[in-house]
Amino acid sequence: MLGDQGEIHYVFPAFSAGPSGTGNFLVVVTDMAISVLVTRTLRSDRPVSVLVEFPRDTRLGPILPGPAIELGSMAFEFDEEYAAVVSAADAEIFAPETLPADPLPDL
Repeated sequence: MLGDQGEIHYVFPAFSAGPSGTGNFLVVVTDMAISVLVTRTLRSDRPVSVLVEFPRDTRLGPILPGPAIELGSMAFEFDEEYAAVVSAADAEIFAPETLPADPLPDL
């Protein structure tokens, strides 16, 4: 579904409720792009289509109260446990020196 966007680095579930509609999504960060995938209504772990794609140098943060992020004209909310994933995805591009070394580089 992602085509030739390289290796997947981060994935987190998100949902949107607002003027542009409601739905469940997966935000997938690869080495080349950030993709927002639409998921099934009752199976949020099953993507059915790509809603929108952004270049990899698109910043996900700042994390807004909710917690939430804005991508393009949409706001996506997510569970607090994924805040570290959002921060790590941004740090990988904008502040790589802040990331810890990979503890299992051969996997």
